[in-house]
Amino acid sequence: MRADLAERPHTPLLDTIASPADLRALPREDLPQIADELRTEMIDAVSVTGGHLGAGLGVVELTVALHAVFDTPHDRIIWDVGHQAYPHKILTGRRDRIRTLRQKDGLSGFTRRAESEYDPFGAGHSSTSISAGLGMAVASQHLDTPRNVIAVIGDGSMSAGMAYEAMNNAGAMDARLIVILNDNDMSIAPPTGALRTYLAQLVSGPVYRGTREAAKNLVHKLPPFLHEPARKTEEFARSFFTGGTLFEELGFYYVGPIDGHNLDDLISILENVRDFGNGPILVHAVTKKGKGYAPAENSADKYHGVSKFNVITGAQSKAPSNAPSYTSVFASSLIQEAEADPRIVAITAAMPSGTGLDKFAELFPTRIYDVGIAEQHAVTFAAGMASEGMRPFCAIYSTFLQRAYDQVIHDVAIQGLPVRFAIDRAGYVGADGPTHAGNYDNAYLGAVPGIVQMAAADEAELRHMVATAAAYDEGPISLRYPRGDGMGVDMPARGEILTIGKGRILREGATIALLSYGARLGEVLAAADKLAALGLNPTVVDARFLKPLDEELIARLAQSHDVMISTEEGGLGGFGSHVATFLASNGLLDGKLRFRPLMIPDTFVEHSSQADMYERAGLDRVGIVQAALTALGYDQAAMKAALAKV
Repeated sequence: MRADLAERPHTPLLDTIASPADLRALPREDLPQIADELRTEMIDAVSVTGGHLGAGLGVVELTVALHAVFDTPHDRIIWDVGHQAYPHKILTGRRDRIRTLRQKDGLSGFTRRAESEYDPFGAGHSSTSISAGLGMAVASQHLDTPRNVIAVIGDGSMSAGMAYEAMNNAGAMDARLIVILNDNDMSIAPPTGALRTYLAQLVSGPVYRGTREAAKNLVHKLPPFLHEPARKTEEFARSFFTGGTLFEELGFYYVGPIDGHNLDDLISILENVRDFGNGPILVHAVTKKGKGYAPAENSADKYHGVSKFNVITGAQSKAPSNAPSYTSVFASSLIQEAEADPRIVAITAAMPSGTGLDKFAELFPTRIYDVGIAEQHAVTFAAGMASEGMRPFCAIYSTFLQRAYDQVIHDVAIQGLPVRFAIDRAGYVGADGPTHAGNYDNAYLGAVPGIVQMAAADEAELRHMVATAAAYDEGPISLRYPRGDGMGVDMPARGEILTIGKGRILREGATIALLSYGARLGEVLAAADKLAALGLNPTVVDARFLKPLDEELIARLAQSHDVMISTEEGGLGGFGSHVATFLASNGLLDGKLRFRPLMIPDTFVEHSSQADMYERAGLDRVGIVQAALTALGYDQAAMKAALAKV
C-alpha cells in the first residue's frame, strides 16, 4: 500500500483530458499512450478504494476507442452492469473524484444518471443494456434527434434471456443501435452454456476470418446487380464455417470477432459502424479481463471485486476477523447436509464463489449447476428438480432473486414444490449501494402463500437453518443472511432441525419486548444492555421465522409488555408489517401495548459502509434504545439524559 495518497502515477497525457472532447482532439497515434496511462490510473485508484477491477481493465482500449469515435454525451454509451465503467468515469470529468469510488458521498461503483450526463442509463444488474439502448434509439427517431446508441454487454450477461428478448425486438426494427459484445471469456466466474461454445468457435476459426475478408473484397469488384447474391453467399460461408450465424438470424449485422485491445482496429471498425446507417449492428470484441495487470490477468475471478490492495504485489488487505463469514458458514453447512443426503444439489446463477458454492463444487462437482446469469431459469430449473424428488438449494443474492419473482410464485409456490432458497447479501450491502441492496425479500416473499421464511440471527443459527431447509419437503422454504462476518458465536458441530414457526427467548424481562428478525440481533442485545442499565429489563426474542409467525409467543408478549419493538434488515411489508397485522387482527393493539416496527426506511440509500447505513436507519443499538424510550413517553430532554447515562 502506498504510504502517501499524493504519490500518484505519472500520467502526463491523461492529465490533459478533462472530457471526451479533449480525447477526440488528440491525434490517433497518442491514443495508445492514453490507454496505458488510463490503465495505470485505474489500478492505482482501485488499490486505494477497493471495488471492481478486472472488468474495467479489460475494456480500457474499448473505452478510449468509443469516446474517440462517438460524439458523447450526445451519442449514448450504455455499460451493461456498469462495474466496468471506471475508465469511462475517469475520461468523463470524474477523475478528480475517482478515489472516492464506493465511499460515502463519493462516486458510485456503477453508472448512475444523477452522477453525470455521460451516464445515460443507470445499471447494477446485468443484461439490461440492449433493451434500454433500443428504447433510446427508438425515442431518438420519434424526436427526430439523430444519434448513435451503443450498448456494451459482456458475454456473461448474454446468458440472460432479457438480452435475447431485446435483440429479437431490435432485429425487426431499423433503429440506430450498436451492440458491443465484450467477449472476455469471464463474467464473474467462467461463463457456461452453449453461447460460450458458439463464441469460442467464432474466435478460433481462422478459416472463417479469411473467408469473410475474401468475400468482402470480392463484393467490391462485382457489378451492383450481383451484390445481393454475393451477400447471401458470404452469409452461407459464415454459417458453414462457424456452425451458425446466431446474431444475424436475430436481425443484427455481425462484425467480428475483433481484437478488443488493438486500438487502431477498434477505431477503424467503430468509425465504419458509426457511418453504417440505420439498423442494429453487433460488434464482437474479444478482450481479456484484468488486461495489463498480472495479478488480475492470472486470477480474474478473485480480482473481479477487490478490497484495497498493494499495487506491486497484488495482495489484498482485509481486516482479520475472529468469526467466519455467513457465506462460508452456509457453504460448509450445505456440504455437511449433502454428505448425508445424495438428493441435495446446489444451483447458482453465475455466482459460485460469491455464494460459497465453489467449495461445494470441489466436493460434489456433479451436483452443482451454474446456469449463468439467468435467475428466472435457475428458479424454474430448481422447481423441475424438486418435482422429481431432488432437494435443490437455489443460492441467489437477495437483489438478484427479485428478477425471478414470477417464477417463485408460479413455478414453485403454486405447485408447493420444496425448493430451498438460500438468500445471501440480505439487507444493506454497503459500497455497492441501492442496486445491490437486499432490502425487499422479506416483503416480496412474505406475500407468497405457503412459503416458509427464516432469517439467521448469527452464524450458528444459519447452520441450523440449512439443516432445517434440507429436511423440509412440505413446500418452498427460504433462509436469508447478510454480507460479511458472523458474530463469533460458538458453532455447533452439525445443524439442528428447528421447529417451523417457533422463535426463541434469549432474555426474559418486562415492560419492553424486543423482537429481532435476522442479524440485527447483536445490536438488539447491545440495546438491551443499555436499557437494563437504565433500570429497564427488556425481553429479547430471536423470532427466527417471518412465515409462519410464532403467533403464540407474540400474543403472550403483547399481553405482558407495554412496548413491543421489531427489528429487521428489510423494508416496509416485511417482518414488522406481518407482526402489526397479526396484532391488529387479534385486538392486541386495542389496549396498552405500543408497537414500533424498526425497518429499513422506504427510500433508496446511496453507497456507504454497512454500519453507517444501519445507523442512519435507526437499526443500531442507539436507534433501538431511542425507539424504546420514545414509545415509553420520554421527551427529548429525558431521552438525552438517559442516553448520557449509557
